[in-house]
Formats: sequence, C-alpha cells, structure tokens
Amino acid sequence: MAERPDRPARDDRAPRSGTPKRGGPPRSSGAPQRDGAPRRDGDAPRSSGSPRRDGDAPRSFGAPRRDGDARRDVAPRRDGAGYRGARPAGAGRPDRPNRPEGDNDRPRHDDPDIPETVSGQELDRIARNELKTLAKENADRVAQHLVMAGLLIDDEPALAHRHAQAAARRAGRIALTRETLAITAYAVGDYALALRELRTYRRISGSNEQLPLMVDCERGLGRPEKGLELGRSVDRRTLAVATRVELAIAMSGARLDLGQSGEALTELEIPQLDAGTAFSYSPGLFDTYAIVLAELGRHDEADEWGRRADVAASALAAVGLDDGDETIEILEEEAEADGDDER
Repeated sequence: MAERPDRPARDDRAPRSGTPKRGGPPRSSGAPQRDGAPRRDGDAPRSSGSPRRDGDAPRSFGAPRRDGDARRDVAPRRDGAGYRGARPAGAGRPDRPNRPEGDNDRPRHDDPDIPETVSGQELDRIARNELKTLAKENADRVAQHLVMAGLLIDDEPALAHRHAQAAARRAGRIALTRETLAITAYAVGDYALALRELRTYRRISGSNEQLPLMVDCERGLGRPEKGLELGRSVDRRTLAVATRVELAIAMSGARLDLGQSGEALTELEIPQLDAGTAFSYSPGLFDTYAIVLAELGRHDEADEWGRRADVAASALAAVGLDDGDETIEILEEEAEADGDDER
C-alpha cells in the first residue's frame, strides 16, 4: 500500500519487507497485478497533473476504439472507399517494390522492443487460451507484450503502458488486452483512459471483478459520488470475496473524499474484517480500517488494527501465500502479567 504524506503516522509499526501483494482477487490472467493500486488512505488517486476527464483529450495512447465509438459519418472518405461492387479486373492492391523482406510483419506503430528472453510462454494456460482466436504469430507477439507489461508495471509503468498499448492494438477484441491496458493506464495516472478501457473489458468479458478499480478511477477523476453509485450498481454477492473486500476499500475511500468519515468506517465493517484469520486481502483491509479509525480520532483502536495488519501480513509471508484462498488462523498469546512467577 502506497504511503501518503497525509496518512496518520504509526512509527511503531514494523516494516513489511516481503509483504504479500494485496491487489485484488487471485488473477489467472496475464494482466499485471494492481498490487494495491487504489489509494487506501482516503485520498483520491492523483497523477502528476490534473487527470483528464472523458472526452477532454484525444486518444493519445493509441487505444483501440470501442464498438460504435468511431465517427465514420464525418470521417474523410478515400477514393473508392464506398464502392461495394466487384473489383474491376486488375484493380487489386498494387505491388510495393523494394519493400524489405518480412516487412509485411512489421507493426504499424513503434512498438517497444521485447527482449529475446521473453517468449510469451510465460503467460499461464488460461491467459494463452484467450489468445487462441488470433493468428499464431500475432498471438505470440501479443503474449510477449502482455508479459512485458506485467514485468514492468511496478518499476517502469510508462514502458509497461506502451507494451499494453501494443497488445491492445494487435488484439483489441480480447478482454485480457483491454484489462491490461486499463491497469497500466491507471498506473500512469490516466484515469479517464483506464475507466474507458475497464468499461470495454466489462462489456467484452461480462465480468464485474474490476469494479473496485472502476470506482477508484471515478475518484481519480474527482467524481466520488459517481464512484459510490457505480459501486452500488452491482449485487456484491455475485462478486468474488476478495473483490468484495477491494470494493469495500474503494467505497470507503470515496466516502472519505466526501468528508463522510463515519460512513467510510461503516463501508469497511464487513464479515471479512476478522482479526482471527488472514487471507491475502486481510492486511490491506485491516490497514485501511486503522486509517479511518485514526481519521475519526480513535487512535488507540487505530494502533491496534495497524498491529493486526502487520501480524496478518507476517503470517501470510511466513507461509508464502500471496493470492491463494487458504485461510491462516492467527493465534495471539496474551502477555503474562508482571509478577506472575514471583513467589
């Protein structure tokens, strides 16, 4: 979870080296992990500049147009573009002399380079299956770009975003590529593009599992009310448990954006707020609960839940569970009172 300058200080907390990732439900796809991307301290996500709103900027990232988005009625027409009859004899595409051998395979854009060590086979089986509708050579190239996006998202998000753009250009009708593009757009602070791509992903896949990130995008665009409306639009019982937790965290942040600290705490009081067990989502949930408690001035309780977040993170790290559904039971021994052993 990213640290923020306005986050209540808890200097007594132990560092979380090797803390498991907390970025939503376990992912079987090749899309990069969000890795705790939604801001947990109640502040809306911020980019280096003012975030662009839908429609405020041209499609500078080369994202594929959504169905029905292209304005073909006003686009200039090329010669013969509207011809629907049979082509006259000899009217096929002219040969292009002096073209380098293999140039037909070159992308139309300046795609980022892919190291020779990345084959695309690094994607798991489910992700590879999504690409089977593509021609093999194209599927392999898309897979390579997706792998690179996943490898770079944490340290070089801008370059990861370029790889995601390249994958989406080559496979714009594949849900996985649009999801990946949305995640990298979020990582570079382009919340408008991220939201558009998440809507497209949702339409193609029929999945609501990225709803928490959509709520955070609305927050990033300065529209927490819309984020709350969006979060309430889906029956949470239809979502994976980890997604419900992520949604509760995002909704709590939107409440804080509106100055509704009490309601922000209520959003987090869900069955998964159980200090006696630890899942991959538990440290983030406990930590967020601690932050909201501190916002309400309940500092002793905030410190306790911050400590519980550390305990859960340590327990998960000790058994190497990052994304699994296995339950870890947390047993805490009560400290013996001073003088118990005195005779």
